[in-house]
Amino acid sequence: MEPASAAETGRAVAEKLRLYRSDASGWRSCRSGHGLSISWRPSTEFPGNLYRGEGLVCGSPEQVWQCLKPVPNGLRTEWDANVKGFEVVQTIGEDLSICRTLTPSAAMKLISPRDFVDLVLIKKYDDGSITSNATHVDHPLCPPQPGYVRGFNHPCGCFCEPVPGDPNKTQLFSFFQTDLGGHLPQTVVDSFFPHSMAEFYRNLQKAVRQLQA
Repeated sequence: MEPASAAETGRAVAEKLRLYRSDASGWRSCRSGHGLSISWRPSTEFPGNLYRGEGLVCGSPEQVWQCLKPVPNGLRTEWDANVKGFEVVQTIGEDLSICRTLTPSAAMKLISPRDFVDLVLIKKYDDGSITSNATHVDHPLCPPQPGYVRGFNHPCGCFCEPVPGDPNKTQLFSFFQTDLGGHLPQTVVDSFFPHSMAEFYRNLQKAVRQLQA
C-alpha cells in the first residue's frame, strides 16, 4: 500500500473513531455491570452493528497500552482469548502499519477461525490519550488462507484515556465494528460481541495486574 494513501486512510479512520467517542446519541445498552457498559447502534459502514465498550481499568494509560498495542510478540496474544496470532505485514511509518490478526473458533465453535487484515494507526492526543485506529484493507501478501474465513473490520479501535486526578487508572473506550464473514445466523453474531467485549475487559484487567506485579 502506498504511504500517502495509507496515511490518508489512517487519518480518516482516526477521525471516525474520534466522532464515535464524542457522539453520545443513538446508543442502546446491551450489557452493563461491574463498572463496564456495552452498547450498540446500527453501523453506517455495513449491514451490522457498531459496538461501544466503556470501562475503568486499574492501571496507568501506559500500562494498559502496553497490553493493547499492536506489535509483533506483544502481550495481546497472551491475554486476549480472541487473538490467536498477530503479525505485521507491512510497516509504513512509525505509527502506521498493515497487520494480520488470527482469531480462534468461538461461540462453541459456531464461529470458525477468522483472519483479518487491517491498516492500523496509533495516535496520541494532547490530553494524554493513546489510541489505536484500524480498518480492513486488501494486501497482496495476505490472500485468503485455508482454514480461516476472511473477516472485515470496519473503523474500530480503542481509546486509553487518563483519569483526571488518578494516574493509576485508565478510562478505556473500545469500538468494534466487524463483519465476521461466512454465513452466520444474526442471532449468533448479536450474542457474540457483547459477551466477547466483556471478556476482553476482564482479561485486560488481569493482564495489567500481572504487569504491575
